Amino acid sequence: MTKHETYVKRTEEFLAELQKTMTFEVVDVEFVREAGTWYLRVYCDMEGGIGIDDCADISRRISDWLDQEDFISENYVLEVSSPGLGRQLKKDKDLVRENGKEVEVRLYRAADRKKELTGILKGFDEKTVTITCEDGDRVLERSNIAMIRLAVDF
Repeated sequence: MTKHETYVKRTEEFLAELQKTMTFEVVDVEFVREAGTWYLRVYCDMEGGIGIDDCADISRRISDWLDQEDFISENYVLEVSSPGLGRQLKKDKDLVRENGKEVEVRLYRAADRKKELTGILKGFDEKTVTITCEDGDRVLERSNIAMIRLAVDF
């Protein structure tokens, strides 16, 4: 495990404990570098949607804990936010929660000359994800999925 993966894991472990005292769900945690700056991003949600005050409360609790633990050696920016409407579905729990909803899928390698698909999430297992498209069910290898997220209709 890399040190950056360790940062994410330790943060997720803290958040699992914090969830016992606050009513929110951790959607994702990432430690990424963008334009020369490191970001520790925490995406949260809750029943009925998460608001800015909720994110601020969670951010304060995480910030206090990070200051106390001081285990991240890089300079970084902490961001706590909603995953947004077009949230990526990264974990099995995300696929379970969004089963039956419309999703957009981007593939690393084209399948039937298509790298982007839209359909209804029908199911998944350890190695595949099944979506129902206009032309029928498509079974996609998880290893070929670059990104899967909820489709956003305006």
